[in-house]
Amino acid sequence: MAENGLPDKIYYSISELSNHFGVAQSLLRYWEKEFDKINPKRNKKGTRFYSKQDVEYISLVYDLVKKQGHTLEGARGQLKTHRKAKNNRKEALKTLVDLKTKVEALRDRLN
Repeated sequence: MAENGLPDKIYYSISELSNHFGVAQSLLRYWEKEFDKINPKRNKKGTRFYSKQDVEYISLVYDLVKKQGHTLEGARGQLKTHRKAKNNRKEALKTLVDLKTKVEALRDRLN
């Protein structure tokens, strides 16, 4: 089992996600139209297959809309803020790694 309670798989069907989140399949299809980060693969018949990244994003949307009571517009704003914070953390981590490398190089030169 993955940490989200779903079986550990590469792709999930819309019915699996509908059951897992307790929402209608039509709501998942609607969210797909409203949030461009939800982008399931489709086979020739048009059947949707959601990746782990899709499930992660759906989980964020579900939490914001169904649990916290945000509107879709409010959820979009929260996700945008979440993305910016994530990018800021990545940049800070990169800066710290670069700084560590420079400090280690300086230490090695002094020894």
